[in-house]
Amino acid sequence: MVTYRRQKSFSLFIIFLFTVIINSAKLLESRHGSTKLKLIHRHDFVRDLPVTQLDRLRQLLHSDSIRLRSISHKIRLNHPIRRQVQEKPVYYPACTNSSSRAKNDYNVAAELPIHSGAEYGTGQYFVHFRVGSPAQTLALIADTGSDLTWMKCKYRCHGGRGKCRRNSNKKRVFRADRSLSFRTVPCSSTVCKVDLANLFSLARCPSPKYPCAYDYRYSDGSSALGLFANETVTFSLTNGRKTRLHNVLVGCSESTRGQSFQAADGVIGLGYSNHSFALRAAEKFGDKFSYCLVDHLSPKNISSYLIFGSHKDEPSIPLNRIQYTELVLGVIAPFYAVNVKGISIGGIMLEIPAEIWNVNGVGGVIVDSGSSLTFLAQPAYQPVMAALKLSLINFRNLNLDLGPIEYCFNSRGFDESLVPRLVIHFTDGARFEPPVKSYVIDAAPGVKCLGFGPASWPGASVIGNIMQQNHIWEFDLGNSRLGFGTSSCN
Repeated sequence: MVTYRRQKSFSLFIIFLFTVIINSAKLLESRHGSTKLKLIHRHDFVRDLPVTQLDRLRQLLHSDSIRLRSISHKIRLNHPIRRQVQEKPVYYPACTNSSSRAKNDYNVAAELPIHSGAEYGTGQYFVHFRVGSPAQTLALIADTGSDLTWMKCKYRCHGGRGKCRRNSNKKRVFRADRSLSFRTVPCSSTVCKVDLANLFSLARCPSPKYPCAYDYRYSDGSSALGLFANETVTFSLTNGRKTRLHNVLVGCSESTRGQSFQAADGVIGLGYSNHSFALRAAEKFGDKFSYCLVDHLSPKNISSYLIFGSHKDEPSIPLNRIQYTELVLGVIAPFYAVNVKGISIGGIMLEIPAEIWNVNGVGGVIVDSGSSLTFLAQPAYQPVMAALKLSLINFRNLNLDLGPIEYCFNSRGFDESLVPRLVIHFTDGARFEPPVKSYVIDAAPGVKCLGFGPASWPGASVIGNIMQQNHIWEFDLGNSRLGFGTSSCN
């Protein structure tokens, strides 16, 4: 059981491995009247920052490597049961019901500003999440590889009379006793016993109405224990109004242990699964969500957006340059996979075996906002690195100890025009051509590195968020397609 929980919770583990503290976020009013919830990185108030930029990079790469191993392990385990035809997840009663489902708002969107955190050594982002009745605001981590939305929480106070002692360390927690809409999931229910089994629900049930509990265990020894409930989440819309999602499945974590959870309030599950918040919100706003990441070295005051609904009103997004490719849903759940045909460098297609890209085999490619580096399975990694190194032969290899990053060089005299352009080709003809700065990345003053890491084979390749920067990425769940195009993101 412990092994099962570890493999299932890999995305949360990596996020919280990165995350140690969060700044407060302000509620901003956009030019379209939408409410923007500001995402701030964990290092804003951290005293124990890595000493140098290289130290920060080492910390980031270490976390990326652990996440990758978990992804690859999951793929090998799921290979025998992968399905050729995908189905849209079912919205179980724990998430919604016909009497409480809010009316769809396909003509409006919700926007959440997002900030770069690479200057702090992390690619993770935080959103202020309004949950409960009346709404309480918590800073949760947004992750496209997570199933469940959960937060640090107080369920019952001493004596069950609603009187809680003040939190002496001033940490934010969700006060379930103050919410009129908080409803626990009974441990005797089918939802608890069956539907939530893959979210680590526990078998214990002292009485039929006792709350359904969960117990997360992580590879680094961290843990989170709590109970499942249904809650109300509040949105502000681009038309100036507010709307609510009722009966959203959340986790109320009453106990957390380990460095992974020291200052995070919780996580928003944006992955593709039955209980994902992304699917619930996207269902209400046109079955799609998108994000646009600014340059990973941008200062904190430059923001981009996580959008539920259409991004057509954003002037920074050039809709005429949006390309679409198939979004493969449910095969490498909860991740979002794509069908890649190959990679070319300098206009020449590299000799990479087709099975590397086969999402229905033991390979495939994931678009992952939770990974910073781009990882390629070994049979793809070797030819890509060989082709790029040829253009850098006149620059001194620094032989730095940076874990998965193999090649760093003294960048004095470097010019991006020296590097041939890399293109990822999709099977349906779409082409993703990132800027050179997205794969020849800055590691420290005077130091650049080839921003690829090797992934074990068999295993998945991962397009990380540095490679995704300065592009809009639209996850159109209703049409099973991924849209992308260059954008300033601001």
